[in-house]
Amino acid sequence: MIAFLYEPGAIPGRPGFDMNMTSHPIHIVFAGGGTGGHLFPGLAVAQAVGREFPDVRVTFVGSGKPLERRHVCGAGFDYRELPCQPMPRRPWHVPGFVAKNLAGFLAARRFLRETHVGAVVGLGGYASVPVARAAKGCGARLILLEQNVVPGRATRWLARSADAVCVAFEPTVARLRCRKRVEVTGTPIRHGFTTRVQSGEQGGPRRLLILGGSGGAQSLNENVPRALYMIRRELARWEIVHQAGEAGVEATRSLYGKLGLDAMVVPFLRNMDRVLRQTDLAVCRAGGSTLAELAAVGVPAVLLPYPHAADDHQAHNAELFRTVGGCPVLDERQIEGRLDESLSGVLSGLVADGRRRERIAYTLRRLGRPDATESVSRILFDLLGISTHPAGDWSIFRREDVFGGRASTENMDLSPSTPQGGQSHFRGVGAR
Repeated sequence: MIAFLYEPGAIPGRPGFDMNMTSHPIHIVFAGGGTGGHLFPGLAVAQAVGREFPDVRVTFVGSGKPLERRHVCGAGFDYRELPCQPMPRRPWHVPGFVAKNLAGFLAARRFLRETHVGAVVGLGGYASVPVARAAKGCGARLILLEQNVVPGRATRWLARSADAVCVAFEPTVARLRCRKRVEVTGTPIRHGFTTRVQSGEQGGPRRLLILGGSGGAQSLNENVPRALYMIRRELARWEIVHQAGEAGVEATRSLYGKLGLDAMVVPFLRNMDRVLRQTDLAVCRAGGSTLAELAAVGVPAVLLPYPHAADDHQAHNAELFRTVGGCPVLDERQIEGRLDESLSGVLSGLVADGRRRERIAYTLRRLGRPDATESVSRILFDLLGISTHPAGDWSIFRREDVFGGRASTENMDLSPSTPQGGQSHFRGVGAR
């Protein structure tokens, strides 16, 4: 077991850090969330940190949405709510916006100082801003995660003060102004997203999966069942699984029933990795995290980007997956006629053509970054000054100057000693 400890004001990877000062465990804060697309990459990295270094303290800070609390607490991490508010659309809401976010910033600064936070990982979205802004004034490292081709407003705003920005796609780099490192790591995904099993080859029905994001999508809930009804004869050997969101689950389930279609309609799929591994075709939005999971598993998909996404980022994501991955894209704003009719035509061709589905799956896997979680974790460890011995047996802190130069370890006592009771311990070194 490793016990990484440091005194107040002595931040790993910063000048003044002394390995012999051992009072407080390293504390990493993941800030933001709001949607699964922002939250799940952070959970993936946090779980990787926990597997590598179980004694590192991890806290998630967010807006207090039920989705955040449920998944963070379910993963075994601490959760803290801080005041925050998205950018207002009407001028008369500006005073309240300023007041609430100022309160969030002050609360975040107090929390970071009192709990001796070594690093803040910004997950994107308005809920990440107060904590990320407070990080620099508290001496904590700041790393940002960006899942989309077009970086979000929070990422663009915070990038100048970040120690590192980890992006999913190469085109994103040119859209950021960052004084320090920008790394193309891919989007971190949770453990378990591996190559799919073709369900039809095992003698069972093929699976069609509809995903509207963690909160569902009303347009997909209304149009996909109607599109499937139009090709119902072609779906005789297919099963339908539809994630409709909490607000839309009952109406969507009712619509399938009225159309006489047998479908499993759920508000949210908790075991997404297992579901995707047994999925033959998906219909979904084009959020960065969803696309990363599809690419990692190799699930061919029809993409319907959310038309009201900030900076039209889902349309840009979908275009990349169309040109490189071969995924059909239906933009609701450009369709002449009814969406359900257009969708049924696209799905009919894919349902009937297994070879085309496999071609899309193959090219999609080229976009996948299965090592993204590991890459982001290593950047985080590097910023904190945590170094892992090549043999994997010992983990130590490096002392670094402001410019990232590595200091010598010649004055550090790396020799083991065994106290009474037989438990090995090290000065400056933790044993697993």
